[in-house]
Amino acid sequence: MAMTERETQGLEAPPAGEWEIDAAHSNVTFTARYMMLTKVRGRFGDHAGTIHIGEGPEDSWAQVTIKSASIDTNNSMRDDHLKSPDFLDVESFPELTFRSTGVERTGPTTFRLTGQLTIKDVARPVVMNAEFEGYTPKDLWGKSRIAFNASAEIDREEFGITWNQALETGGVLVGKTVGIDLEVQAVRPTAEAVA
Repeated sequence: MAMTERETQGLEAPPAGEWEIDAAHSNVTFTARYMMLTKVRGRFGDHAGTIHIGEGPEDSWAQVTIKSASIDTNNSMRDDHLKSPDFLDVESFPELTFRSTGVERTGPTTFRLTGQLTIKDVARPVVMNAEFEGYTPKDLWGKSRIAFNASAEIDREEFGITWNQALETGGVLVGKTVGIDLEVQAVRPTAEAVA
């Protein structure tokens, strides 16, 4: 996820090293089709992770852990169902995880991030399209900060989430394709922060 030049497209590349995801300034969201008509959008409010910036993209990696019970679609009845064994089964599987296995540059600030996503103890390969949004060596609190976004689509049935209900008019209640979007800011650990 690092740049091979120290500046590209007017964006300065961050220094190599470990960066901790700033959950207060990051979003993990998803979208799924409902009743074959509209999209339901939701988020996971409790997540953490690390981004390792290497000297080149191939030396970089990311890992994210998401608390499954933090799912929020702005509807408590739906959220309770999503937390149940029909979907995420949060009591048996309290975490979702992603660990990248490779990074390939696709443009001046864009990357293809391959990795392994684990939901309900089912691990499947996932490809995310990622973009470097910027770097600042010193924010208002004296910390170095970077920003990325990434997106992917998964088939929830590949992770054992197969619950559905047929509609009288044809089709099913819940689409099997889920879009995942990450808007991530990360900071250097305090000891490494730029003074």
